[in-house]
Amino acid sequence: MIVVTHEIGFARDGTVVFMDDGRIVEQGAPGDVLDDPRHERTRAFLSKVL
Repeated sequence: MIVVTHEIGFARDGTVVFMDDGRIVEQGAPGDVLDDPRHERTRAFLSKVL
């Protein structure tokens, strides 16, 4: 099942896939992607929603 959300708290269960312009930019465990993102686009998005 794929669930699309901007509710970051909700996204902390399962696997997180961050997409930009229809492409997967980053994916992995929530702690890895949300707490220590590798890609600049992910960091920019999270800085606006967290």
